[in-house]
Amino acid sequence: MPPVPASVASATVESVPIDVRAVGTVEPSITVQIKSQIAGELFKADFTEGADVNKGDLLFEIDPRPYQDALNQSNAALSRDEALLHQSEANLARDAAQAAYADSDAARTEQLMKQGVIPKSQADQSKSTADALRQSMAADRAAIESARATVESDRAMISTAKLNLAYCEIRSPISGRAGNLLVHAGNLVKVNDVALVVINRLTPIYVSFGVPEAQLGTIRTNSGNRKLPVQVALQDDPSKSERGELTVIDNTIDTNTGTIHLKATFPNEHRFLWPGQFVDVSMTLGTNANAIVIPTEAIQAGQKGQFVYVVKADGSVEPRNVTVSQTVGRKAIIQEGIASGETVVTDGQLLLFPGAHVQPVPASKVDSQTL
Repeated sequence: MPPVPASVASATVESVPIDVRAVGTVEPSITVQIKSQIAGELFKADFTEGADVNKGDLLFEIDPRPYQDALNQSNAALSRDEALLHQSEANLARDAAQAAYADSDAARTEQLMKQGVIPKSQADQSKSTADALRQSMAADRAAIESARATVESDRAMISTAKLNLAYCEIRSPISGRAGNLLVHAGNLVKVNDVALVVINRLTPIYVSFGVPEAQLGTIRTNSGNRKLPVQVALQDDPSKSERGELTVIDNTIDTNTGTIHLKATFPNEHRFLWPGQFVDVSMTLGTNANAIVIPTEAIQAGQKGQFVYVVKADGSVEPRNVTVSQTVGRKAIIQEGIASGETVVTDGQLLLFPGAHVQPVPASKVDSQTL
């Protein structure tokens, strides 16, 4: 039979990156469910659904009138109790002055009684009056302490009322992307009930993926001294890719799947990555400086696995089983089966058989050759 037209290529030694490939899921770096810390009527939403919000931006307004009334009542109670405190302090001052006079009067009557000028009953009465005033002073001090405690309680109530009034304005705790409005204006909201909106932070963003547990040792060894680079590409548009680095290695292996969960962080400045997306992940562990590389077009699938047609010195071909460790673009890295410098067929394999001779031609002319 005449030689079969086929395109060929030589196996070469190249320095290629050692990659781990997987399918990952995009996750926001922070997710916050915005809930109300008070109960009341939702007045309005002050943001646009699906728009970016900044930390501190006003998101919702809740009817503040009941909480303003509570603050006014607390202020009024504080003014009343402060007046009672001042009254108790005034009573103590009055009773202290009277007690001082009563003590001196009791001392005088006691002296006069000893001199026989006044009867004993009058001295006893002066002493009793002084004792009564001292007890009244003790009551005044107790009233002052009670009034001070009430004033402190009123101040705490004012602080709580001011806090509740501040909660009537719900502001964003982070900068991120707002989702759909889950509760509309006019509805009554409860304390820590349903979420009003969910905010996701997209810059930076995470991609979670799993790799076989057999690669855990290599990943841990290589990540010990440096951050492993990770690249992801959109499945529907591989031209849109993002570069990041491995940041989290899970602390346990999933026994159901035999994989270890990893997480990489990406700046996502162009917003290519979106929470919930599936992306193709490629993590570079290192570099193989002496890898045997052939075009991926040379790899064929057979009953015994992958094989290639090797062109011998006399121009004939023989099928040879190969082990492909990984593919990088349009290059296949051969772990076993091919040596550097050997020639393999990259196009025209359908007409080949063991021992067939080939006529090397450019790949574009294989289909146009006359057999």
